[in-house]
Amino acid sequence: MQARLQDKVAIITGAAKGIGLATAIRFAHEGAQVMLMDINPLELEKAAAQIPNAQTHVVNVTDRATIASAVDRIMQQHGRIDILINNAGITQDARLVKMTEMQFDAVIDVNLKGVFNCTQLVVPHMLEAKRGAIVNASSVVGLYGNFGQTNYSATKFGVIGFTKTWARELGPKGIRVNAICPGFIGTEMVMAMPAPILDDIAKRTWMGRLGTPEEMANVYLFLASDEASYINGATIEASGGISL
Repeated sequence: MQARLQDKVAIITGAAKGIGLATAIRFAHEGAQVMLMDINPLELEKAAAQIPNAQTHVVNVTDRATIASAVDRIMQQHGRIDILINNAGITQDARLVKMTEMQFDAVIDVNLKGVFNCTQLVVPHMLEAKRGAIVNASSVVGLYGNFGQTNYSATKFGVIGFTKTWARELGPKGIRVNAICPGFIGTEMVMAMPAPILDDIAKRTWMGRLGTPEEMANVYLFLASDEASYINGATIEASGGISL
């Protein structure tokens, strides 16, 4: 049986840790040529050591020049980009009355402008090939909001808007655009939260636990694969039912 992403060239941003790394490992297992993008070179090399034939690109998604340089290198070497996973993201939480302008701007720049930057620089190559799959990382916070996350919620709502708009613009050109909305996933960032808060989250999730990065990687895989060939403009919540 052929691997589900055999010989596809896949860019994954925020690939050094967490969901991004789990997705890169899963994609490589399914035959993809994986391009790991992250801002942290040391963590990026650690990630690449876990994935045969993975290529690393030190990229700041807020810096278009670093993205353009990486995309140019990928095109020169592989001649194609089949999949873009816009996974990179940060949090800088504070209640509205306490949030600084710096905190607000930092999250907007990475989580929203970064998705715009990466997609705008990759899409011309997909348009030329008349094919491609883009999957954006939103969040359940982008569906329902969350206390202390004015900036993060705004970006994840915005990513859904990107997804639906680009699905209309690019679908007729052979490029599918979808989004996933993870719930609370047991990444390093989430597990740094105080234990009582994590316990409360688990209790509010109808499956009684946090999700795993590998479970989110499976959703990315499905949407990036030809199995989802008629799914365009969708937003898939993968939260264990926490919103119910």
